[in-house]
Order: sequence, then structure tokens, then C-alpha cells
Amino acid sequence: MALRKLFRLSSLLRSAVSLTLRRNFGLSAVLFNRAKDLDPIQKLFLDKIRDYSTKSKAAAGGIVDAGPSYEKGVSEEITKLQRLYGTGDLTKFPDFKFTEPQLQEVAK
Repeated sequence: MALRKLFRLSSLLRSAVSLTLRRNFGLSAVLFNRAKDLDPIQKLFLDKIRDYSTKSKAAAGGIVDAGPSYEKGVSEEITKLQRLYGTGDLTKFPDFKFTEPQLQEVAK
């Protein structure tokens, strides 16, 4: 009885470990590949991602590499939209309020 439970537990453990290894194969391949030198294209790609990450942190939530002409164009478009659609904050999503319709029961 105890031996049967032990075999059942070992088979469950073995299937869980194999499933975990299959799911994490891509991650483990990347981790094992770190010891080797990267492909030049991979290295360039990672350098660009790291560069973009530092630039986006420096921009503090704004557009990365946005020049003064871009900022001027955005402000002009916002003023044009405010003129067309009235005042309000155009940089946030509007709040919608829906009311429940008044339904009346109809006799048959």
C-alpha cells in the first residue's frame, strides 16, 4: 500500500518536473547561452534595447527622442481639437456615463 502511494507520488513528481522543464526550456537556453559570446546581431539588438530603455527613463513618460518640432506639432493639434470640440483635458480618456432605460411592462 505504501509502496503504491510512493510510486504514484514519484510519477506525479516526475510529470511535474518534466512539464516544468519543457515550459522553461526557452528561458534556460537563453541563460545557458549567456556564457557564450553573443551573435553580433543579437548583441546589436540588445544594445539598442538597453539604449532605448535608458532614453525612456530619461524622458520620464514622454516620447523618446522627441524634438521641439514634435512638441510644437502636438500642442498645435491639441489647440485645434480644443477649438473644435470645446474645452477639456484631451490627454485623458473620457468618462462615459450610461443611464438605465426606463422599461414598461406591456400586457399581452
